[in-house]
Amino acid sequence: MEEIKVNSLQAKSEQAELSNAQSDETEELTESEQNSAKLEKGIKRREKHLKHYQYFLLYLVILLVIVWVLFFKVIGLTAMPSEDMYPSIHAGDMLLFYRLDKTYKYQNVVVFEKATSESNGQKQLMVGRVIGAPGDTVSIEDGRVFVNGVALLETNIFYTTPERKGYVNYPVTLGADEYFILSDYREEGTDSRYFGPVDKDHIIGSVITVFRRMNI
Repeated sequence: MEEIKVNSLQAKSEQAELSNAQSDETEELTESEQNSAKLEKGIKRREKHLKHYQYFLLYLVILLVIVWVLFFKVIGLTAMPSEDMYPSIHAGDMLLFYRLDKTYKYQNVVVFEKATSESNGQKQLMVGRVIGAPGDTVSIEDGRVFVNGVALLETNIFYTTPERKGYVNYPVTLGADEYFILSDYREEGTDSRYFGPVDKDHIIGSVITVFRRMNI
């Protein structure tokens, strides 16, 4: 009888030990699963941050491409290089101009490149007002500008227009892609009276608006 009790106690003890071992294994497994879950969350978090950086870089590249296309293909920004357009535009004023319009009309203010004697044959950026378009005949007589035989009424010009003899032979008939461009400051400005008609390929764009320089 005592032997049976002893065996029963041993069996219970073994069952308890087995149960404890299983419990420890379960705890170890649970801890391992928790560590695995934490690791997985960490990986997902890093992947999420990486995606955010990738999206940011993608948006940045797209923005830079848009800015490049906008400012180098569609519009441009430059400073007025001289007082040639005084008093309408002052030296240092910022000019916003449109590049895509390749048909320029009378009174359009345009940005163009032209080589002059003052620049030693090097092209320099200039700004002027279109007076004559392709096919027009331009002449300057007694301080007045004539286009196709008709004297221009220029209410926005406050100076006479000297002919500047010795540079251009008048009348000037413009070719298919040529424009006659004059400065607003007629008495001092450098324009088509010195270097003749401006080819369309040398015109960069037409001025949209002017941002005045602030003398602070």
